[in-house]
Amino acid sequence: MPITIKDVKTIITQPGKSQLIIVKVITSEPGLYGLGCATYKQRFHAVHTAIEKHIKPFVLGRDVSRIEEMWQMAMVNGYWRNGPVMNNAISGIDQALWDIKGKLAGMPVYQLLGGKVREGAHVYVHCDGRSPEQVVDNIRAFQQQGIRYFRVQLGIYGGISEEMVKPENAPAGAYFDPKAYMRDTLNLLAHIRAELGDEIELLHDVHERLTPIDAVQFAKDCEPFKLFFLEDVLPPEQTAWFRNIRQQCATPLAMGELFNNPHEWQPLIANRQIDFIRMHISQMGGLTPARNVAAFANMFGVRTAWHGPSDTSPVGHTVNIHLDMWAPNFGIQEWYRPKPLDYDIFPGLPEVRNGYLYLNDQPGLGIDINEELAAKYPPKDEVIDWTQARLPDGTPARP
Repeated sequence: MPITIKDVKTIITQPGKSQLIIVKVITSEPGLYGLGCATYKQRFHAVHTAIEKHIKPFVLGRDVSRIEEMWQMAMVNGYWRNGPVMNNAISGIDQALWDIKGKLAGMPVYQLLGGKVREGAHVYVHCDGRSPEQVVDNIRAFQQQGIRYFRVQLGIYGGISEEMVKPENAPAGAYFDPKAYMRDTLNLLAHIRAELGDEIELLHDVHERLTPIDAVQFAKDCEPFKLFFLEDVLPPEQTAWFRNIRQQCATPLAMGELFNNPHEWQPLIANRQIDFIRMHISQMGGLTPARNVAAFANMFGVRTAWHGPSDTSPVGHTVNIHLDMWAPNFGIQEWYRPKPLDYDIFPGLPEVRNGYLYLNDQPGLGIDINEELAAKYPPKDEVIDWTQARLPDGTPARP
């Protein structure tokens, strides 16, 4: 008799800034279950409803071994597809099924993918500051912990713009000045290189906050600073401009955290217009499509750099690392520096030692959840402020 899905449980917890959605797939085999990440913090209620009202009834009673079939059918069962809410809901099931398959095989998930090609995954950390001097001080502190890759930002996305002149009666919003941001960031990069030299690896995230032509110029201006990569220099709606950037400079480019649909990433990879693909794995539908994208990107010399901020759950981070251990075209892994509470709620969460991220090599994903402790940190409703971005004159802008 096949082992089947007996129940699906959606666990929402918020031990930090982000509302995390964990899917627990309970099987007909006593004591056997799997965990998956469905975290979409900005719309967590919608994902919860999608799982409970649509995905759960669809998967109940199905054979847990048929991961590919279940993913393919779930993606088209609602007919319209490739949106962030349903992709995350499907991802929760998909990742949990891989966890179950690994437990049944007595192997870590990376073994099911083809086995390790490395022992640890290099990580980068966010290193922000209110001034170039503060950013340098923060880098030096992280260097003491063995970190060698640093995403540097002055302030937060769009920089620091207290001196901005706004129109009368300007509405509330997260204002930023693109021209000031570009100048300040270039000065930041120059200061870091002057203080710390060329040995450290620097990354920077534009977060889609430039017009296409300014993005071309900014990528060119970053070239002398030898970035490891420049991230999200364009919004998904303007990816055709990557051709212009590629023709004019050699700054390595990373893109993908907002992608939902294969038509968004396939041309950029096939045309070799980016160097790193960095989707949010639950946003694209789970481990199954991420595995396929990594293999596809490898054929074109594009490396992986999966999205890994605090609004990826510890389960999602663990899935990232299994892919990192296996993929021959692994590039770098974003790491959010979890707190002790994260390790208490999610026993088995991977650990960083001397700049490398390591799994525990337990069967499946190797991570669990303390549901009783997670329940002590219920999710909080909020209206997201930082995505209410505006230009100096108040025009709504990409966040």
